[in-house]
Amino acid sequence: MVTVTKLDIDLDRSSPVPLYFQVAERIAGAIQAGELPPGTRLDNEIQLADRLGLSRPTVRQAIQYLVDKGLLVRKRGVGTQVVHGQVKRAVELTSLYDDLRRAGQRPQTRVLSIDTVPAEEDVAVALGVAPGMAVLRLERLRYASGEPLALLHNWLPLELAPLTVEALQERGLYELLRSAGIRMRVANQRIGARSATPAESRLLEERRGCPLLTMVRTTYDDQGRAVEHGSHVYRASHYSLEVTLVER
Repeated sequence: MVTVTKLDIDLDRSSPVPLYFQVAERIAGAIQAGELPPGTRLDNEIQLADRLGLSRPTVRQAIQYLVDKGLLVRKRGVGTQVVHGQVKRAVELTSLYDDLRRAGQRPQTRVLSIDTVPAEEDVAVALGVAPGMAVLRLERLRYASGEPLALLHNWLPLELAPLTVEALQERGLYELLRSAGIRMRVANQRIGARSATPAESRLLEERRGCPLLTMVRTTYDDQGRAVEHGSHVYRASHYSLEVTLVER
């Protein structure tokens, strides 16, 4: 249930720590401690400013700081809410859908398109087919705990597995490929970052030009055949990748 919080925030006005940062740290601490669970709605900026004896710009700066950290989200007609915790994903040969489900993040998928297209040069090289050869192209929007998290583009050889809008809404791509008898064994993956396009910002419900993590991956089966090529973008405020490093 969404509620308006009356969180106690004690300020040290003699401290060299900026007041906006004191407010932000108190709210962040309450989120991390579970005092403010996901879905909690904060008082609006005017109410918070009046209650704390601060200027509205100071409160706005504190809220924006927490929005940028991915702890709060502004929703039109609703206000400022606590969001679910950032998704932390180990770099392994697993699908985002599987990882979210294991983490209890309730993955959901909106299939934006599924169609047959001629392979552009980069896709053709990745899949080991001739440029212009027909391939299956998927575009999906992945949600975690009701929040848009990632925009996924995938290309696959035709007739690799029976993929439909209904199946992709209910199950992850890798799960469907495994069900079709495809044994994925290795992948080449490149991780980067860039600013969101206007279309991506709209779909991911982020501000224009927000930072996105990018991932390009080509997956191969146990026979060395390329079975899937993906180019995905993730909300940096909601998603991170974890890597374990071992000295050799």
